[in-house]
Amino acid sequence: MVRKGMPMDRIIVSTDKAPAAVGPYSQAVIAGDLVFTAGLIPLDPETGEVLGADITAQTGQVIRNLESILEEAGSSLYQVVKTTVFLTDMNNFAGMNSVYGEFFASNPPARSTVEVGPLPRGVLLQMESIAVR
Repeated sequence: MVRKGMPMDRIIVSTDKAPAAVGPYSQAVIAGDLVFTAGLIPLDPETGEVLGADITAQTGQVIRNLESILEEAGSSLYQVVKTTVFLTDMNNFAGMNSVYGEFFASNPPARSTVEVGPLPRGVLLQMESIAVR
């Protein structure tokens, strides 16, 4: 569902094909021709449970959730211009990068990857993006 009529021509994006927001934030916001996603963790959209015990499984789930939100916003993974990946352990970089490369095989977006403290639900990564529509 896309809700229109927000101040400053912002459009709030919400889809049940990705995990629901569990706090006072939106899955994504459209501002002009850009789509800004929230930080996504590897949750099953139907159950809300963490999917995957290792970095490769969790990265795949995060990107599938990202893809669902972008599609609802009228965008796609191909239109992502920037991602930020938050890892709880930089030793997981290679595994994350391998799966990330499968989804962004050609003309990948700009990316920052940083190591952070614990993430919600004990997950290994969180990812946010900016895409064009």
